[in-house]
Amino acid sequence: MISTRGRYAIRVMIDLAEHENGNYIPLKDIAERQDISKKYLEIIVKEMVSGGLIVGASGKGGGYKLCRKPEEYSVGEIIELMEGTLASVACLTTEKNECPHRSACKTLPLWEEYDRMVHDFFYGKKLSELAETKPKK
Repeated sequence: MISTRGRYAIRVMIDLAEHENGNYIPLKDIAERQDISKKYLEIIVKEMVSGGLIVGASGKGGGYKLCRKPEEYSVGEIIELMEGTLASVACLTTEKNECPHRSACKTLPLWEEYDRMVHDFFYGKKLSELAETKPKK
C-alpha cells in the first residue's frame, strides 16, 4: 500500500511541474493548493530534497522547484524514494535473492511477474503525464 507520504510527494511534484516558472515555489502555496498541512509537507519535502528530486531555498523568494524537467521523472522513483522498495515479497527486496527455498519455490515466478508489472507501470509513468492529466469529475 502506498502511504500518504508517497501520495503527497507525487502531488507536490505535480504541483511543482504545473507551476514551474523558473522561480522557487513557496511551500505554503503548495500546501494551500493541495489542501495538505504545511507542517506535514515540510517533513516530506525535506526527504525529497535529500533524495535529489527537488531543490529548496530559504528566505525571501525561497521555496522549492524541480531539479529536472517533468518528463525526466518517473512516478516509480518518487514512490521508491518515499516508500522504499516496490517489491511485493521480502525475498525480492534484494538483487541477490538468497532465499533458501528459491530453487523449489513454486510461487516465486508469480511474485517476480507481479513485481515486474508494478515496476514497469510506475516507472513507465512520467511526472509530465500526470501534470497534463485533467482530473475526472
